Amino acid sequence: MNPKIWLSSPHMSGGEFNFVREAFDTNWIAPLGPHVNGFEHDLEAFTGVKYAAALSSGTAALHLALIMLGVQAGDEVICQSFTFSATANPIVYLGAIPVFVDSEAETWNMCPDLLEQAIKERIAKGRKPKAIIPVHLYGMPAKIERILEIARQYEIPVIEDAAEALGSSVNGKNAGSFGLMAVLSFNGNKIITTSGGGALISDEEKFIDQARFLATQARDPAPHYQHSQIGYNYRMSNVCAGIGRGQMQVLGNRVAQRRKVYETYLQFLPEFSHIEFLQEPQGYFSNRWLTTILADPQKNNGITRETIRLNLEKENIESRPLWKPMHLQPVFQNYPNYINGVSEKLFNNGLCLPSGSNLTKDDLDRVIVNIKKLF
Repeated sequence: MNPKIWLSSPHMSGGEFNFVREAFDTNWIAPLGPHVNGFEHDLEAFTGVKYAAALSSGTAALHLALIMLGVQAGDEVICQSFTFSATANPIVYLGAIPVFVDSEAETWNMCPDLLEQAIKERIAKGRKPKAIIPVHLYGMPAKIERILEIARQYEIPVIEDAAEALGSSVNGKNAGSFGLMAVLSFNGNKIITTSGGGALISDEEKFIDQARFLATQARDPAPHYQHSQIGYNYRMSNVCAGIGRGQMQVLGNRVAQRRKVYETYLQFLPEFSHIEFLQEPQGYFSNRWLTTILADPQKNNGITRETIRLNLEKENIESRPLWKPMHLQPVFQNYPNYINGVSEKLFNNGLCLPSGSNLTKDDLDRVIVNIKKLF
Protein backbone atom coordinates (compact mmCIF):
# COMPACT_ATOMS: atom_id res chain seq x y z
CA MET A 1 0.00 0.00 0.00
CA ASN A 2 1.13 3.52 -0.71
CA PRO A 3 2.27 5.58 2.30
CA LYS A 4 -0.42 7.58 4.09
CA ILE A 5 -1.08 11.14 2.96
CA TRP A 6 -2.53 13.05 5.90
CA LEU A 7 -5.01 15.91 5.74
CA SER A 8 -2.87 18.29 7.81
CA SER A 9 -0.06 16.86 9.89
CA PRO A 10 2.39 18.70 12.19
CA HIS A 11 5.40 20.16 10.40
CA MET A 12 8.47 20.67 12.57
CA SER A 13 11.34 22.85 11.39
CA GLY A 14 14.01 21.47 13.74
CA GLY A 15 14.43 24.80 15.49
CA GLU A 16 11.76 23.85 18.01
CA PHE A 17 14.15 21.40 19.65
CA ASN A 18 16.54 24.19 20.67
CA PHE A 19 13.82 25.81 22.77
CA VAL A 20 12.64 22.49 24.21
CA ARG A 21 16.21 21.52 25.11
CA GLU A 22 16.64 24.87 26.84
CA ALA A 23 13.53 24.13 28.90
CA PHE A 24 15.04 20.78 29.94
CA ASP A 25 18.50 22.23 30.59
CA THR A 26 17.06 24.91 32.88
CA ASN A 27 14.49 22.52 34.42
CA TRP A 28 11.60 24.78 33.34
CA ILE A 29 9.30 21.81 32.75
CA ALA A 30 6.33 22.92 34.85
CA PRO A 31 3.59 25.20 33.49
CA LEU A 32 4.64 28.79 32.83
CA GLY A 33 8.22 29.93 32.38
CA PRO A 34 10.31 32.08 30.02
CA HIS A 35 9.16 30.31 26.85
CA VAL A 36 5.53 31.06 27.69
CA ASN A 37 6.42 34.74 28.02
CA GLY A 38 8.45 34.62 24.83
CA PHE A 39 5.72 32.85 22.88
CA GLU A 40 3.18 35.45 23.99
CA HIS A 41 5.48 38.23 22.80
CA ASP A 42 5.92 36.44 19.46
CA LEU A 43 2.14 36.26 19.01
CA GLU A 44 1.73 39.93 19.88
CA ALA A 45 4.41 40.93 17.37
CA PHE A 46 2.97 38.78 14.58
CA THR A 47 -0.72 39.63 14.96
CA GLY A 48 -0.26 43.28 15.91
CA VAL A 49 -2.50 42.73 18.94
CA LYS A 50 -1.11 44.26 22.14
CA TYR A 51 -1.58 41.39 24.59
CA ALA A 52 -1.64 37.58 24.45
CA ALA A 53 -2.18 34.80 26.99
CA ALA A 54 -0.86 31.36 26.03
CA LEU A 55 -3.34 28.70 27.14
CA SER A 56 -3.96 24.97 26.97
CA SER A 57 -6.35 25.19 23.99
CA GLY A 58 -8.41 27.51 21.83
CA THR A 59 -11.50 26.12 23.56
CA ALA A 60 -10.09 27.24 26.92
CA ALA A 61 -9.47 30.70 25.47
CA LEU A 62 -13.07 31.00 24.27
CA HIS A 63 -14.39 29.74 27.61
CA LEU A 64 -12.44 32.42 29.48
CA ALA A 65 -13.48 35.14 27.03
CA LEU A 66 -17.15 34.37 27.62
CA ILE A 67 -16.65 34.33 31.39
CA MET A 68 -14.98 37.75 31.28
CA LEU A 69 -17.92 39.14 29.30
CA GLY A 70 -20.22 38.04 32.10
CA VAL A 71 -22.01 35.29 30.18
CA GLN A 72 -24.14 33.29 32.61
CA ALA A 73 -26.74 30.54 32.57
CA GLY A 74 -29.72 31.51 30.40
CA ASP A 75 -27.88 34.23 28.47
CA GLU A 76 -27.76 34.05 24.67
CA VAL A 77 -24.61 34.14 22.54
CA ILE A 78 -24.69 34.37 18.75
CA CYS A 79 -22.48 31.74 17.17
CA GLN A 80 -21.62 30.87 13.60
CA SER A 81 -23.33 27.60 12.67
CA PHE A 82 -20.80 26.49 10.05
CA THR A 83 -17.87 25.64 12.31
CA PHE A 84 -16.32 22.97 14.51
CA SER A 85 -18.21 22.23 17.73
CA ALA A 86 -15.42 23.77 19.84
CA THR A 87 -16.80 27.19 18.87
CA ALA A 88 -20.17 26.42 20.44
CA ASN A 89 -19.25 24.14 23.34
CA PRO A 90 -17.97 26.83 25.74
CA ILE A 91 -21.30 28.66 25.47
CA VAL A 92 -23.03 25.55 26.81
CA TYR A 93 -20.32 25.04 29.47
CA LEU A 94 -21.71 28.21 31.06
CA GLY A 95 -25.34 27.14 30.78
CA ALA A 96 -25.87 29.82 28.13
CA ILE A 97 -27.83 29.43 24.90
CA PRO A 98 -26.11 29.42 21.50
CA VAL A 99 -28.07 31.18 18.76
CA PHE A 100 -26.79 29.84 15.45
CA VAL A 101 -26.41 32.05 12.39
CA ASP A 102 -25.84 30.62 8.91
CA SER A 103 -23.21 31.61 6.35
CA GLU A 104 -22.94 33.77 3.25
CA ALA A 105 -21.65 32.18 0.05
CA GLU A 106 -18.61 34.40 -0.59
CA THR A 107 -16.45 33.50 2.44
CA TRP A 108 -18.63 30.68 3.89
CA ASN A 109 -18.65 32.51 7.22
CA MET A 110 -21.31 34.28 9.31
CA CYS A 111 -23.84 36.12 7.15
CA PRO A 112 -24.05 39.77 8.28
CA ASP A 113 -27.65 40.11 7.08
CA LEU A 114 -28.79 37.08 9.08
CA LEU A 115 -26.75 38.31 12.03
CA GLU A 116 -28.63 41.59 12.11
CA GLN A 117 -31.94 39.78 11.74
CA ALA A 118 -31.05 37.51 14.65
CA ILE A 119 -30.03 40.45 16.86
CA LYS A 120 -33.24 42.35 16.14
CA GLU A 121 -35.42 39.34 16.85
CA ARG A 122 -33.60 38.39 20.05
CA ILE A 123 -33.84 41.98 21.33
CA ALA A 124 -37.55 42.05 20.46
CA LYS A 125 -37.96 38.98 22.67
CA GLY A 126 -36.14 40.76 25.49
CA ARG A 127 -33.04 38.59 25.05
CA LYS A 128 -30.22 40.80 23.84
CA PRO A 129 -27.19 38.58 23.02
CA LYS A 130 -24.17 38.92 25.29
CA ALA A 131 -21.59 38.25 22.54
CA ILE A 132 -21.10 37.41 18.85
CA ILE A 133 -18.65 34.69 17.76
CA PRO A 134 -17.82 34.77 14.03
CA VAL A 135 -15.32 32.23 12.69
CA HIS A 136 -12.59 32.64 10.05
CA LEU A 137 -13.19 29.19 8.60
CA TYR A 138 -10.40 27.19 6.93
CA GLY A 139 -8.26 30.35 7.08
CA MET A 140 -10.70 32.49 5.08
CA PRO A 141 -11.61 35.63 7.04
CA ALA A 142 -15.27 36.37 7.65
CA LYS A 143 -16.86 39.64 6.54
CA ILE A 144 -15.55 40.94 9.81
CA GLU A 145 -15.74 44.66 9.06
CA ARG A 146 -19.47 44.46 8.36
CA ILE A 147 -20.00 42.17 11.35
CA LEU A 148 -18.22 44.69 13.61
CA GLU A 149 -20.29 47.53 12.19
CA ILE A 150 -23.48 45.68 13.16
CA ALA A 151 -22.06 44.70 16.56
CA ARG A 152 -21.17 48.33 17.34
CA GLN A 153 -24.65 49.48 16.32
CA TYR A 154 -26.24 47.14 18.87
CA GLU A 155 -23.38 47.38 21.40
CA ILE A 156 -22.58 43.67 21.47
CA PRO A 157 -18.94 42.54 21.89
CA VAL A 158 -17.31 40.36 19.24
CA ILE A 159 -15.02 37.42 20.01
CA GLU A 160 -13.22 36.30 16.85
CA ASP A 161 -12.67 32.57 16.46
CA ALA A 162 -9.39 32.78 14.56
CA ALA A 163 -8.36 29.23 15.48
CA GLU A 164 -7.82 28.35 11.81
CA ALA A 165 -6.71 31.77 10.57
CA LEU A 166 -3.30 32.70 12.01
CA GLY A 167 -1.58 34.52 9.15
CA SER A 168 -4.79 35.55 7.37
CA SER A 169 -5.83 39.18 6.94
CA VAL A 170 -8.38 41.64 5.58
CA ASN A 171 -7.03 44.78 3.93
CA GLY A 172 -3.70 44.21 5.64
CA LYS A 173 -5.15 43.81 9.15
CA ASN A 174 -4.59 40.42 10.75
CA ALA A 175 -7.39 38.03 11.58
CA GLY A 176 -7.78 38.10 15.34
CA SER A 177 -7.06 41.82 15.61
CA PHE A 178 -10.59 43.08 14.85
CA GLY A 179 -12.75 41.97 17.79
CA LEU A 180 -12.67 42.84 21.46
CA MET A 181 -10.92 39.49 21.95
CA ALA A 182 -9.88 36.62 19.70
CA VAL A 183 -8.93 32.99 20.15
CA LEU A 184 -6.14 31.08 18.40
CA SER A 185 -5.48 27.34 18.29
CA PHE A 186 -2.20 25.44 18.06
CA ASN A 187 -3.66 21.95 17.90
CA GLY A 188 -1.60 19.35 16.05
CA ASN A 189 -3.36 19.91 12.72
CA LYS A 190 -3.17 23.72 12.69
CA ILE A 191 -0.83 25.85 10.58
CA ILE A 192 1.60 25.88 13.52
CA THR A 193 1.36 23.67 16.57
CA THR A 194 2.45 23.50 20.19
CA SER A 195 1.29 19.85 20.30
CA GLY A 196 -1.87 21.11 21.99
CA GLY A 197 -2.52 24.69 22.95
CA GLY A 198 -4.19 27.97 22.20
CA ALA A 199 -4.16 31.65 23.03
CA LEU A 200 -6.43 34.54 23.89
CA ILE A 201 -5.41 37.87 22.36
CA SER A 202 -6.76 41.38 22.89
CA ASP A 203 -5.81 45.04 22.81
CA GLU A 204 -7.41 45.34 26.26
CA GLU A 205 -4.81 44.51 28.90
CA LYS A 206 -7.47 43.92 31.57
CA PHE A 207 -8.87 40.92 29.70
CA ILE A 208 -5.49 39.25 29.28
CA ASP A 209 -4.52 39.90 32.90
CA GLN A 210 -7.82 38.42 34.05
CA ALA A 211 -7.47 35.46 31.67
CA ARG A 212 -4.04 34.62 33.09
CA PHE A 213 -5.45 34.87 36.62
CA LEU A 214 -8.43 32.62 35.91
CA ALA A 215 -6.28 30.17 33.94
CA THR A 216 -3.96 29.60 36.92
CA GLN A 217 -6.75 28.49 39.28
CA ALA A 218 -7.67 32.09 40.24
CA ARG A 219 -5.23 32.13 43.11
CA ASP A 220 -5.44 35.36 45.12
CA PRO A 221 -2.23 37.27 45.96
CA ALA A 222 -1.66 35.78 49.40
CA PRO A 223 1.17 33.74 51.00
CA HIS A 224 -1.29 30.86 51.42
CA TYR A 225 -3.63 29.35 48.86
CA GLN A 226 -6.70 31.58 48.81
CA HIS A 227 -9.40 31.72 46.15
CA SER A 228 -12.21 34.26 45.78
CA GLN A 229 -13.27 33.07 42.32
CA ILE A 230 -13.56 29.74 40.53
CA GLY A 231 -10.41 29.15 38.51
CA TYR A 232 -9.20 26.81 35.78
CA ASN A 233 -6.05 24.90 34.92
CA TYR A 234 -5.74 26.45 31.46
CA ARG A 235 -2.18 27.77 31.16
CA MET A 236 0.32 26.49 28.60
CA SER A 237 3.43 24.63 29.71
CA ASN A 238 6.92 26.00 29.16
CA VAL A 239 7.81 22.96 27.03
CA CYS A 240 4.82 23.38 24.70
CA ALA A 241 5.53 27.11 24.44
CA GLY A 242 9.08 26.26 23.42
CA ILE A 243 7.70 24.26 20.50
CA GLY A 244 5.52 27.25 19.65
CA ARG A 245 8.47 29.66 19.64
CA GLY A 246 10.26 27.44 17.14
CA GLN A 247 7.12 27.23 15.02
CA MET A 248 6.69 31.01 15.01
CA GLN A 249 10.09 31.31 13.34
CA VAL A 250 8.74 29.51 10.25
CA LEU A 251 5.11 30.69 10.30
CA GLY A 252 5.55 32.88 7.22
CA ASN A 253 6.98 29.92 5.32
CA ARG A 254 4.14 27.68 6.44
CA VAL A 255 1.56 30.13 5.13
CA ALA A 256 3.39 30.38 1.80
CA GLN A 257 3.63 26.58 1.54
CA ARG A 258 -0.08 26.06 2.19
CA ARG A 259 -0.99 28.74 -0.30
CA LYS A 260 1.20 26.96 -2.85
CA VAL A 261 -0.70 23.70 -2.17
CA TYR A 262 -3.95 25.55 -2.89
CA GLU A 263 -2.55 27.05 -6.10
CA THR A 264 -1.42 23.61 -7.28
CA TYR A 265 -4.89 22.12 -6.82
CA LEU A 266 -6.46 25.17 -8.44
CA GLN A 267 -4.17 24.81 -11.45
CA PHE A 268 -4.66 21.12 -12.14
CA LEU A 269 -8.11 20.05 -10.93
CA PRO A 270 -10.77 22.25 -12.57
CA GLU A 271 -9.64 21.57 -16.12
CA PHE A 272 -11.20 18.09 -16.01
CA SER A 273 -14.21 18.76 -13.79
CA HIS A 274 -16.68 21.24 -12.38
CA ILE A 275 -14.89 21.34 -9.03
CA GLU A 276 -15.23 24.74 -7.34
CA PHE A 277 -12.74 26.44 -5.04
CA LEU A 278 -13.21 29.10 -2.37
CA GLN A 279 -11.71 32.28 -3.81
CA GLU A 280 -10.40 35.28 -1.87
CA PRO A 281 -12.60 38.40 -2.01
CA GLN A 282 -10.89 41.69 -2.87
CA GLY A 283 -8.55 42.70 -0.06
CA TYR A 284 -8.66 39.29 1.64
CA PHE A 285 -5.64 37.09 2.31
CA SER A 286 -6.18 33.51 3.45
CA ASN A 287 -3.51 31.36 5.05
CA ARG A 288 -5.19 28.44 3.18
CA TRP A 289 -5.01 26.28 6.28
CA LEU A 290 -7.07 23.73 4.40
CA THR A 291 -7.81 23.66 0.67
CA THR A 292 -11.52 23.01 0.23
CA ILE A 293 -13.50 22.07 -2.85
CA LEU A 294 -17.16 21.78 -3.82
CA ALA A 295 -18.33 18.93 -6.05
CA ASP A 296 -21.94 19.29 -7.17
CA PRO A 297 -23.16 15.87 -8.40
CA GLN A 298 -25.65 17.57 -10.75
CA LYS A 299 -22.70 19.09 -12.63
CA ASN A 300 -20.36 16.09 -12.30
CA ASN A 301 -22.36 13.15 -13.64
CA GLY A 302 -23.36 12.05 -10.15
CA ILE A 303 -19.88 12.31 -8.61
CA THR A 304 -20.27 13.57 -5.04
CA ARG A 305 -17.82 14.66 -2.42
CA GLU A 306 -18.31 11.20 -0.88
CA THR A 307 -17.36 9.58 -4.18
CA ILE A 308 -14.11 11.56 -4.09
CA ARG A 309 -13.48 10.98 -0.37
CA LEU A 310 -13.98 7.22 -0.56
CA ASN A 311 -11.84 6.96 -3.68
CA LEU A 312 -9.01 8.80 -1.92
CA GLU A 313 -9.46 6.67 1.19
CA LYS A 314 -8.90 3.52 -0.88
CA GLU A 315 -5.59 5.03 -1.96
CA ASN A 316 -4.58 5.75 1.67
CA ILE A 317 -5.20 9.48 1.25
CA GLU A 318 -7.01 11.33 4.03
CA SER A 319 -9.67 13.90 3.16
CA ARG A 320 -12.63 15.17 5.19
CA PRO A 321 -16.12 16.56 4.57
CA LEU A 322 -16.61 20.21 5.42
CA TRP A 323 -17.89 20.86 8.95
CA LYS A 324 -21.41 19.67 9.62
CA PRO A 325 -23.28 22.84 10.68
CA MET A 326 -24.04 23.17 14.36
CA HIS A 327 -27.77 23.60 13.79
CA LEU A 328 -27.79 20.08 12.25
CA GLN A 329 -25.84 18.47 15.10
CA PRO A 330 -27.94 16.30 17.43
CA VAL A 331 -26.56 18.04 20.51
CA PHE A 332 -27.43 21.54 19.22
CA GLN A 333 -30.48 20.99 17.00
CA ASN A 334 -33.02 22.39 19.49
CA TYR A 335 -31.30 25.77 19.94
CA PRO A 336 -32.45 28.95 18.14
CA ASN A 337 -31.11 29.31 14.61
CA TYR A 338 -31.26 31.66 11.63
CA ILE A 339 -30.72 29.59 8.52
CA ASN A 340 -30.54 30.32 4.78
CA GLY A 341 -29.36 26.91 3.53
CA VAL A 342 -25.83 27.95 2.58
CA SER A 343 -23.95 25.90 5.18
CA GLU A 344 -26.07 22.80 4.58
CA LYS A 345 -25.29 22.93 0.86
CA LEU A 346 -21.61 23.42 1.60
CA PHE A 347 -21.62 20.44 3.96
CA ASN A 348 -23.35 18.24 1.39
CA ASN A 349 -20.98 19.13 -1.45
CA GLY A 350 -17.74 20.14 0.25
CA LEU A 351 -14.48 18.31 0.89
CA CYS A 352 -11.17 19.24 2.53
CA LEU A 353 -8.16 17.99 0.58
CA PRO A 354 -4.71 17.18 2.00
CA SER A 355 -3.21 20.60 2.67
CA GLY A 356 -0.17 20.21 4.92
CA SER A 357 2.85 22.42 4.42
CA ASN A 358 4.97 19.23 4.43
CA LEU A 359 3.28 17.66 1.40
CA THR A 360 5.74 16.69 -1.32
CA LYS A 361 5.23 17.12 -5.05
CA ASP A 362 4.70 13.36 -5.29
CA ASP A 363 2.02 13.56 -2.58
CA LEU A 364 0.14 16.28 -4.45
CA ASP A 365 0.49 14.42 -7.74
CA ARG A 366 -1.05 11.31 -6.13
CA VAL A 367 -4.05 13.28 -4.86
CA ILE A 368 -4.61 15.07 -8.16
CA VAL A 369 -4.20 11.97 -10.32
CA ASN A 370 -6.67 9.99 -8.20
CA ILE A 371 -9.29 12.72 -8.37
CA LYS A 372 -8.83 13.14 -12.12
CA LYS A 373 -9.40 9.43 -12.62
CA LEU A 374 -12.96 9.86 -11.34
CA PHE A 375 -13.78 12.45 -13.97
